[in-house]
Amino acid sequence: MFPFVEDSFSRFPSQSNIYGLCQAGEQQLLTATLKGKVVCFRYQELQLKGRPVAKEVQFTYIPVDAEIVSIDAFTKSPPNRGLVVGITFIKDSGDKATPFLNIYCDYEPGSEFNLDSIAQSCLNLELQFTPFQLYHTEVQCEDGSSETVFLLSGHDQRIHLYKENASLHQFEEQPVERLFPELQRLPSNVLWLDMLGIAGNRRISAFGCQNGCVGLALVNQTGPEVLQSWRVQFDSPISTVLLFPLRCQTEPSHASGETSVEMKGYNLLVTSTIEMAVVYRDVHEFGLSRSTCLSESDQWDAVVCALVIDLDFDGQKEVLLGTYGQELLCYKFHPVGSREFQLLWRRSFKSPLLSIIYLDLTGDGLKELAVLTLKGLHILQHSLACTADLVLERLSQRVSALRAGSELESAQAPDIEERDDPAKDEECAAHSPSE
Repeated sequence: MFPFVEDSFSRFPSQSNIYGLCQAGEQQLLTATLKGKVVCFRYQELQLKGRPVAKEVQFTYIPVDAEIVSIDAFTKSPPNRGLVVGITFIKDSGDKATPFLNIYCDYEPGSEFNLDSIAQSCLNLELQFTPFQLYHTEVQCEDGSSETVFLLSGHDQRIHLYKENASLHQFEEQPVERLFPELQRLPSNVLWLDMLGIAGNRRISAFGCQNGCVGLALVNQTGPEVLQSWRVQFDSPISTVLLFPLRCQTEPSHASGETSVEMKGYNLLVTSTIEMAVVYRDVHEFGLSRSTCLSESDQWDAVVCALVIDLDFDGQKEVLLGTYGQELLCYKFHPVGSREFQLLWRRSFKSPLLSIIYLDLTGDGLKELAVLTLKGLHILQHSLACTADLVLERLSQRVSALRAGSELESAQAPDIEERDDPAKDEECAAHSPSE
């Protein structure tokens, strides 16, 4: 059963690509179209009702004839403040095409999160390579604080690091090996990159290449130092790599009636252009040696985007795959059985899917699924009827658990009083006046 209803659809003046959608702040999206336009999508409150609004943002220093390649945004790590937006594009000058990276960030107090002000504060960097994915990740600094940086992959078989120089109020390119030694000596152009911080000040890094190579590394961020690394070869270009923790429900506790949850380790989802999607299990312990294929994931053309989220609120994550064959596929994790991931449902769209993001656009605590296609942006909301039924069911379970606990305490109370009686008698005897 498809658990969403479509709330809105925004058609764009030209198509986007797989790098063209990002979250900007908590409740808005930025979509870049190939013809140099950037559209901000958000919900505007009007007469106590949310209304979807798609508005073009005039980012400076992007020529009208430019072709936008990728866009990304992040909120600075505390105690710093502000939204940072990065946009890569190619300017066609007639005789040659010149690539650029623009980084937008407003340092004026009160304007750090104002998108219109941020769009006017530009650092323009000419690139010597054709850009691909623009990605941000958090790194640990020597003083124990954290900082968010941009990583940009290019056709020069390298990953480029852009880090903020706080004293100059601008971003600068720095040698990537200083903070990311695992991203040296790459075998091919990296099409997709993902990182995940784990306990012990470590991180897991994964990349997928144009030649089908997938790289994985376990890194100690103090140093930094590569602790272990693995590689595996596919037969087609890698479209997505996605690291995610996977939890599994254990048996209900008889005492509380609630379901306990335990961590099942860190996993890597890999999708490619012609092969089935693969999940590598417990990669922090076993590397790329334990894999399971997602059946039928190669039946609807190339898988071009993916997401791992808990859609049905049961504590177990589902795997979403978006295909160029216009299908959204949902796989459910089953810890017991020969096939751990089974196709739960699929939903057809009218054009190829490019990117998917799960975020709370309306600010009501219930997240929406944003699906970017060649035609525009679909916003899908959880079915309120199904969600309300689930809330009532969970409340009923909680009330039953509280009642069971209260009855257990009541049953134990007489025993406690009986055990306390001798002590009370002695206390009364000790305080009674002697005859």
